[in-house]
Order: sequence, then structure tokens, then C-alpha cells
Amino acid sequence: MTLVRIRHVTMSFMSAFNITSTSHQARDGIRLAIDIYRPADSSGEPLPGPFPTVLIRTPYDRKGTRYRRDGEFWARNGYVLAVEDCRGRFDSEGNFVLLANEGPDGFDAIEWLAQQSFSNGRIGTYGTSYSGWVQNAAAIERPPSLSAMWVTQSASNGATSSLRHNGTMELRWLTWAVTHGAVSPEALSDPAIQTALSNNGIDMYSWLRKLPWGEGPENTPLHMLPDYDKWAKDLYLHSDLDESEGAFWAQSGLNFEPYYNISANVPTVYCGGWYDSYTRATVENFQALGEMKDHQYLLMGPWIHGGMDSQISGSVDLGDDANPAVGLGASYINLVKSWFDHWLPEEAYRSTEDIARVRTFVMGGGSGNKTAAGKLLHGGSWREDSNWPPQSIVVQPYYLHEDGLLDPHPAPELKSSTSFIFNPEQPLPTISANTSSLNEIVSTPDRIRVPTPITLMRVQVIQGGADQVTDATVLGAEPPFGPLEDRDDVVIFQTTPLEVPQEVTGPLEVELFLESDAPDTDLFVMLQDEYPPSAEWSDGYKLNIADGIFRVRYRESMSEPKLMDPGVPVKVRFDLYPTSNIFGTGHRIRLMISSSSFPRFDVNPNTGEPVGRHTSLRKATNTIHHSQEFPSRILLPIKDS
Repeated sequence: MTLVRIRHVTMSFMSAFNITSTSHQARDGIRLAIDIYRPADSSGEPLPGPFPTVLIRTPYDRKGTRYRRDGEFWARNGYVLAVEDCRGRFDSEGNFVLLANEGPDGFDAIEWLAQQSFSNGRIGTYGTSYSGWVQNAAAIERPPSLSAMWVTQSASNGATSSLRHNGTMELRWLTWAVTHGAVSPEALSDPAIQTALSNNGIDMYSWLRKLPWGEGPENTPLHMLPDYDKWAKDLYLHSDLDESEGAFWAQSGLNFEPYYNISANVPTVYCGGWYDSYTRATVENFQALGEMKDHQYLLMGPWIHGGMDSQISGSVDLGDDANPAVGLGASYINLVKSWFDHWLPEEAYRSTEDIARVRTFVMGGGSGNKTAAGKLLHGGSWREDSNWPPQSIVVQPYYLHEDGLLDPHPAPELKSSTSFIFNPEQPLPTISANTSSLNEIVSTPDRIRVPTPITLMRVQVIQGGADQVTDATVLGAEPPFGPLEDRDDVVIFQTTPLEVPQEVTGPLEVELFLESDAPDTDLFVMLQDEYPPSAEWSDGYKLNIADGIFRVRYRESMSEPKLMDPGVPVKVRFDLYPTSNIFGTGHRIRLMISSSSFPRFDVNPNTGEPVGRHTSLRKATNTIHHSQEFPSRILLPIKDS
């Protein structure tokens, strides 16, 4: 089954394509490099058109293999594809400051393309990750020729998720600054800069342990790139959510949420994955803009970041249907094409009666066996809905009890609590997570030449799902290895084994009553699907489904932090990433609580000092209350059968 069924449009397949490298001038005179892929005749001469036109803007080198592959696909299918280097990246002029100029530059690129003779004047945009950010930023500028968007795995409010996360820093952006700084124009033109950044990228985990960074080569991995050093530190230091005019989080490139009402009203698909770093943001964009704009659609698969044509998410196999070519009837890029077939050709048939407004992949229901590749066969299937969250869900509180029980009934005790000691010098290691770009550079083997330092990179944590058990491959884990729950800084609450399957689909929210002897700390919460022991998984399997973290000083306001008083319980309520998962018969729904997840998030020093400027670390005794007076709970969206 395809996402969009086109009735009156037949795009011609072209036998050849043509590539032209050129540039255009942004409004401030900076020239931006752009490659144009056009349908061509058998001799390679470009056809005059006009053709519907698609734009990708990227910081990842427009000349890369993936973009040439995309260009050939679109040109052979009767489109023009334009791929542009973002300002200050590769062949484009100017200085690169993360997300600072993408709105105006995107507007200028769209309108320049619309004026070219090969274009029919209807411009669509698409792309993943940073190439999704730039679409949202350009839409805020309301370019007249923007006609449709396909925004994959991108942000909404960068302060609450995506750049920072409820007061914590998503450290993937610091690794991004170092690793991708190694292929900046500055580094590509100066071997000394590139060597320094490459070496620091190899030692990325150690650099993250040294936070906060200072000045000079011993204190920051970005000392050779002062522009990158500044914007990276700005992200690390700006924790308070100030959205007033001129404030850091009022920048439209970093935070789209305040500008939803002025964003362009164009047909848009928001595409994401349950194991992506932008899961929450993708859903938030659809929910908000779906109420304000016409023709807004949501497509949520079980994928990791960038893995839209795979059924594998980390150590988990979601079944054949997770691959769009099987479950949706077309490969990912053909789904995108079917969307633009619907909106960009001048003669397109634009009725929306055949388009499912929401398509989501419901994870679970698989055998739980170990595949030949050693993955957990978790399984899943697609569902169509008219909205998100589905109208068929019922929000069911599950309460924390003193014996580690997670139960729909409130705890009966008058007084009950569970305590743990959080030591920021030994943070909870991240085994697997919704992350991207949390990478490190791999040392180049002797006598091996690679095109750039980032040709060889590896992830610091598993992207996707995995058993929450440490081993020697987990960064920060120390012997004796084993389940995270064996650590002194982890507490677990779980249901009894389920007698019937339970589907959880929708937003997830926790409400915890915390007491601490520290003035500030973090709460990290993970929802797990615990498989029972089996012949293949002798200790069962604790699969991460969704999680979230919260810096407690922001419990009353993200813009006005408030420290805690020792011995006084406070209510902390926050969202985890949304999900859709069936917990099978015999499984347990589990809640894991701690105060860190590193290197995914920066570690709270527990001192109450200004965020990003701490000078010391201290242990915190953190107590979760669960009683009649303090009913800590998670709110689960249960599908009503």
C-alpha cells in the first residue's frame, strides 16, 4: 500500500540526466554553491523543461555520492533536483554558524530556482536531519514559490528537544561540531587544523567527560575553529528558555515553535521514527501545524536516524513490514516522489481523499526469537489514523509502589519512597538511544588512505533498541558488567507479567515526586518492554522503548529556574518521547529511573551552579516518593480494544 495514490499524473522516465555545477547569490552577496540535476536526452544534453523542481540544502557536501544518486533518480523521473551547500560549508562562501542563516538562504535558493527556465516555478523541498531543519527555517520566511515539503526527522523547539532536552544538552551536537568541523572549508584548506580536529574527534568521549570546555588547545577540542567553538559553547551554556525578542532561543533557525503561525501554508509530510533523535519534535510539528495549516501529514516508522529503508533498529529487527518497500508498497524515495507527484507538476491531481493523514508503525507482536543476525525479532505492522494521537487511546496512569511494582492502582502506603545515590563522576552509561551524530572518528589504519577524516566514523552508543545490559563495548561501563538495574543509581518499577497484550500508542508523560539533598539534579526515565526469559534470552530482554530526561531546576518554568530545598519533595512532570508498541503476553511494562544517561546528555554536577559553568561535582541522594500523598506515576496511552 502506498502513502499517496496519484490518479491523473504520469511522470516520464528519462533515459539520461545532466549535472551542472553553479552558484547563486544570497541577498547579502554571499555566493552559495549548487548542483542542478536535469532530465537530458540520450546525448546528455539537458532538456528545456519546464520541470517540477526539488531542493535539498545540506551541510554534508553536495558532491557526495548520496546526492548524486538522488540527483540521478529525480532527473530520470522527470524532475529537476537542486542540491546546495549551506553557507560556510564546502564550496559555499561565508561563515558557518549552526542553523543561523538557513531561513533567508533557503528563501533565496527557492526563489532563484523558481526563476530558472528549466523550472515550472513550483518548488518542493526535502531532506533529512539538518536538511529538515533548513526546510522549516525557510518555511518561516514564506517563499512564494514553495509548493510542498517532505520534512524527515527534524526539529521543532530546539531548546526542549533536539539541541537541548528539558534543560540538558544533547551532546551529539558537540561531537557534530568536532567531527564535521574536520571537513569545514577552514580544515580542508589547512592540514594543521584538520589534523588537530581529527585527533580530537578520535578522543571525543574523553572530551565530553571534560565538560565544561574552556579556552586553548588543552581545554577545548575546537580551539582551531573559533567560530565553531563559539556556537557549540553557546548551545551548551544557553539552558534557560528565553524566547523574548532578540534572545538566544528566539532565533527562528533554532526554535520553530514561536513561528508556527507565520510559517508557510504548504502541503507537508512530517516523517520520523520511533528510534530517531527527532521523534518528539516530528510529532510536535505535525500536531501544532496540523491544526493551523492545510494538508499536513504524519508518517512514523520504527526507524533510527536516517534508516528509513531498513527493518533494523539497533539490535532489534522490526520485521519485513518495517521496510517501506514491503510494508508501504514503495521504497522511501519513491514514497517521497509520490508525494511530489501529487503537488509539484502543474497538471497534478490534488484531491486528498486517498491520502492517509497519519500512518504509524506499531512495534511489537513478533516472536521474540533471535534472528540469524543475532537481533531480537520484535516485529510490528502499519496502521492508518485520521489524527495523532489516535482517538481510540485511553490515558491510563500506572503508579509506582514501594515493592517495585508498577500498577494501575494508586499506592496504598501513607509513606513510601525509594532512594538512590547519583554520582556525576560515574554517570549511567548510555547503551542504546534515540540519537544521531553522537560519533567519534576512527583512527585510519596504517598505509590506508581515506578521502576525509570522517570517512571512518563510529557511533558512541547503539542507535535504536537494545537489551539494557552492559559489556566491554559500552562506553563508560566498568566490570562487573550486567543489567543497568544492578547499578546503585538505578531503580526499577515494573508490572506483573501481562495476561493479555497491551498496546501503548501516543505521548508519554511521567509525574514524579522527588526529594534530594542537592540543590539541583536530573531525572532520567526509560520505558522498557521486558521479554521473559527464554532459551535464546536466558535472562530475558529489557528493550528500551522510549525515554526522556529533565533538569529539575526547570520543574516550574523552563525560563525561570528554581533550585530545590533539601528534604522537601517537589513534583517533576515531563514528557518522554512518544511511541507505539505492543507489550506482549508474559511481558512486563518497566520503568527505569536514574539521574543521567551519558554520553547522550550532559551530566548534572548536582551543585546548583549556573548551567555549563560549574566548577565542582557532588553526589546527590535522590529519593522518589510513591505514596498516597505523593503518587508518582507514568501516564500511558493505552489503545482501547
